[in-house]
Amino acid sequence: MPFDALVDLVMAQKPYQSARRVFLIIDNDSSHRGQKSVQRLQSRYKNLVVVHLPVHASWLNQVEIYFSVVQRKVLTPSDFTSLAEVAQRLYEFESYYEEIAHPFEWKFTRQDLKQLLAKLDPH
Repeated sequence: MPFDALVDLVMAQKPYQSARRVFLIIDNDSSHRGQKSVQRLQSRYKNLVVVHLPVHASWLNQVEIYFSVVQRKVLTPSDFTSLAEVAQRLYEFESYYEEIAHPFEWKFTRQDLKQLLAKLDPH
């Protein structure tokens, strides 16, 4: 699995390989969703603590939002002739985005959160 290969790569690096605990905060993508993925990863790395973000909380994940922008603005359409071209386009976008970036305006309000929690409350 590509995700497991990424975790292997990270955990082989200092300081993670010798750390007392490593917190891996992840979303609920199909490649690492659920308790089975937690058990699989933690059986390989005894110092790893897997923390899943809430299922409906992608609005909390700034990195996910940024990658969504990159996917739409840089990687689509996928008409690259080489990996070097992909890398170049990503580097150029990174410089461009640093100049124009501004905070995201959240549309999910406290009231929206209260309503969602009320719907999820089994009582």
